[in-house]
Amino acid sequence: MVFNFLSGQFIDVIEWTDDTRDTMVWRFQRHGNEIKYGAKLTVREGQTAVFVHEGQLADVFTPGLYMLETNNMPVMTTLQHWSHGFKSPFKSEIYFVSTNRFTNLKWGTKNPIMLRDPEFGPIRLRAFGTYTVKVVDAGLFLTEIVGTDGEFTMEEVSFQIRNIIVQEVSRALAASGIPALDMAANTRDLGQLVADAISGTITQYGLTLPELYIENISLPPEVEKALDARTSRGIAGNLDDHMKWKAAEAMGQPGTMGDAMGAGMGAGLGMAMGNAMGGMAQGGPWGGQPRAPQPAAAAAPPPPPPVEHVWHIAKDGQTMGPYSRADLGKMVSSGELTRETFVWTQGQDGWKQADEVAGLAQLFTVMPPPPPPGV
Repeated sequence: MVFNFLSGQFIDVIEWTDDTRDTMVWRFQRHGNEIKYGAKLTVREGQTAVFVHEGQLADVFTPGLYMLETNNMPVMTTLQHWSHGFKSPFKSEIYFVSTNRFTNLKWGTKNPIMLRDPEFGPIRLRAFGTYTVKVVDAGLFLTEIVGTDGEFTMEEVSFQIRNIIVQEVSRALAASGIPALDMAANTRDLGQLVADAISGTITQYGLTLPELYIENISLPPEVEKALDARTSRGIAGNLDDHMKWKAAEAMGQPGTMGDAMGAGMGAGLGMAMGNAMGGMAQGGPWGGQPRAPQPAAAAAPPPPPPVEHVWHIAKDGQTMGPYSRADLGKMVSSGELTRETFVWTQGQDGWKQADEVAGLAQLFTVMPPPPPPGV
């Protein structure tokens, strides 16, 4: 901020260059409480100068260069001592008001907004965004908000504006009737509704909101979690087909014992659901009467081929597999699988040694068993 003085007690040049980004009003510091007759007043673009004489607003200057004389200041002709070149001291002040836009100002709901959603019923929403403020009536802003503050910043008025925005956002969301899932597509219209509702209030302060943006409208975390679960169920589609696909995928790739168990359970669940649907169609276990036989429109397709049995082995405290019977035969030949090796398969009651399992004992018939101890 710059202010220049003529050598002596009188002010010669009155101007303000702002090196801050949040100063809205700055009062020119008077020297000796006297303004020289014919002093130069420089008002730059993005500024307005307000002349206050003895506590009353006397004149407003838009951008330009002014000589403080009676011939170019009609409002000032009635001021006392003007014709005497301000030789008698009196109180006169000049305030510079920034008319630039103050951008990227934040707002947000401190507490959730309660409303009725057409789809979810009563819900709570939070919203936040940004806005822009601009002074459109410097005199009104000075008298209604600033008062005698010598340096007024945006921070001093932003709190009040945020309260007004949150109040109107709450009212607009509650009255919109827009489902929560569709609000993201309507934030622009909602922002315009809020800006229009606020304009009537802040105009009384000499301000306007050129821009107001709603960046996000969010649900409470627990509701978002439930919504994610619902979305996941929708993506899965038909549960029967989904479980069959997961079972086939698990059996096609070697993995842990838990993978094979999950695959077996998935396949069993799919078959059980298919049988249950067939029982319902023919009367089923619920006591319904069987339908009369209907002529077959076409020959039924052949059943799917049986699923090959797979085995897991325990070795050095780790579970390996699954392996087919052919794989185990190769492992017997190479010595990786012995009669004492513990094996497990779906439906088997716990781990057993390989030679105790009927389906695998035949793999060891090509070689004699080990001799008994002590022989």
